[in-house]
Amino acid sequence: MLGFISARQAGLDDPVRLRRAESTRRVLSLELNKDRDVERIHGSGINTLDIEPVEGRYMLSGGSDGVIVLYDLENLSRKPNYTCRALCSVGRSHPDVHRFSVETVQWYPHDTGMFTSSSFDKTLKIWDTNTLQPADVFHFEGTVYSHHMSPVATKHCLIAGHRQEVLAVSWSPRHEYILATASADSRVKLWDVRRASGCLSTLDQHNGEKSKAASEAASTAHNGRVNGLCYTNDGLHLLTIGTDDRMRLWNSSTGENTLVNYGKVCNESRKGLKFTVSWGCNPEFAFVPYGSTIAVYTIFTGELITMLRGHYSTVNCCVLQPNFQGCALIEDHDVRGISVAYVSSEKSLVMFLGQAFLYWVVPSTIHFVSHRLKRRRLSFSEIPKTNHRKKECGVHLGGVPWYCYQY
Repeated sequence: MLGFISARQAGLDDPVRLRRAESTRRVLSLELNKDRDVERIHGSGINTLDIEPVEGRYMLSGGSDGVIVLYDLENLSRKPNYTCRALCSVGRSHPDVHRFSVETVQWYPHDTGMFTSSSFDKTLKIWDTNTLQPADVFHFEGTVYSHHMSPVATKHCLIAGHRQEVLAVSWSPRHEYILATASADSRVKLWDVRRASGCLSTLDQHNGEKSKAASEAASTAHNGRVNGLCYTNDGLHLLTIGTDDRMRLWNSSTGENTLVNYGKVCNESRKGLKFTVSWGCNPEFAFVPYGSTIAVYTIFTGELITMLRGHYSTVNCCVLQPNFQGCALIEDHDVRGISVAYVSSEKSLVMFLGQAFLYWVVPSTIHFVSHRLKRRRLSFSEIPKTNHRKKECGVHLGGVPWYCYQY
């Protein structure tokens, strides 16, 4: 890492290369954080969560009890052991609480002042975060399994939702009018909402070739219900998951099945399965709920990198905040945090030196890091005066030289 920083300082490297290297290292270092927890509010299973994209600080969760909870993920206490507290909730006593299971929650992409939720009670609600009151409620004749707001739309503010047996929807992060939907009839469709006919194409797992089995229907993406859907962050590819225990990668422009083999991807969910992808890594990764674990795959080669363990029941969804400290995962009766190597509030990079403990100096604080990924702040007076070796790192950030204290 020091080599990347030195090359960046000398102007020999593109800054994107350093960022990608650090993001990739974080993903590969993911492990259960034993020092951080999330306050338990839900009394039953948790189906969905979303971290707001503006600050990456606030997280929404929706449960099968109809309750919605808003958490603050920031460690305001600055203590190594802390619990992410619930700021507020739409509990069972709230007059506008969903009557049945909440299946999707999503922040408004450009402002934390609003969020949306949809439920098996056949409603989609738009909430004012400050008052925790619904600004509008949409009623449907059928069950709402999923909804999604476009993260890039500038000329519309449409919310895509499906009823009955369409289990997942996702707007393209590249083209604001393109929408992907996945359904229980084994099909995945791409739509242009500007067109009268709507549907652009139906994805075919056989790429137009004649099916090898006469019983298989044409133009199906999977051989079972398709209940998971996620675009890569550049919008060039689309990942789908079905109850046939397969995950497939599609070219979103041509609709071609890239035939990447991920092996068996266990999927026992009969509702929507919410998974996520990394951003800014090389290679990029997919995080997929897999029983009581999270399977981490490389997107373009299909290699299973690791299984993140720590839950005791089925994991229903997972989200990744690339600009924060890690990944938050949801399981049936539990919320747990997954952390990676830390980045301080001063946006300084963590540097490790083998198995040794390491200090580094920034203008007003000193941070302590061990090989077990623990961190705490120290004042200058707390620095041990013996048995250490001061070493200049050769790095100047913000006009300040960094010094390492090795033990």
